[in-house]
Amino acid sequence: MNQRKISASMMCSNLVDLAKTIDIFQQKKIERLHIDVMDGAFVPNFGLGVDYIRGLRDLTDIPLDIHLMITDPEYKLQHIGIKETDIVSVHYESTYQVQRVLDRLRSYGCKCFLAINPATPIYVLEEVLDYLDGINLLMVNPGFAGQKIVPSTLKKAEKLQNFLREHNKEDIALEVDGNITPENAAKLKMCGANIFVAGTSSIFRGTVDDYAANIDVLRAAIK
Repeated sequence: MNQRKISASMMCSNLVDLAKTIDIFQQKKIERLHIDVMDGAFVPNFGLGVDYIRGLRDLTDIPLDIHLMITDPEYKLQHIGIKETDIVSVHYESTYQVQRVLDRLRSYGCKCFLAINPATPIYVLEEVLDYLDGINLLMVNPGFAGQKIVPSTLKKAEKLQNFLREHNKEDIALEVDGNITPENAAKLKMCGANIFVAGTSSIFRGTVDDYAANIDVLRAAIK
């Protein structure tokens, strides 16, 4: 996963323009569609669900990047409809059984990512690095689009890059999620980020007619 990729945050898309949006994403070769699944318990919001995921798969072959912001995900994975082509992120903070949920997630053949909130220290990753294909580093507190980046997360991304290097785990992908403006993306690529979750701060700015140009700007920033 060394090539830098865009994962389009679908909670930011307008359902009225969904088909046109997907068409633009296919033309612009967007690598992933980021699906925020929220249960109203782990985060104070309700997000995209199983039916949305199923319908989206009927619209496009773009692989999904499923971000589970739900409590006790180990007991709910079977309802998601996970495919081998998916990235699936579970939150360290969402369960007391982090190793168990990662073990169960790996049985689906997907890429296994662990998400951590801005205030969660990096050292919690150490004992589960062998289970991970990637880390989803939250740059905002999860639950709502349109937030400003937590300033300390920029330094945290740099610390995480060093942490992975020290543990000989530089092959683990680093995804960054939350207020990924082109400017922030340019900083984060220098910290080893290679998957950029793009929402209202970048590709979803303006109307659907602006999306293609917005994607070009973000591509240039992460080049």
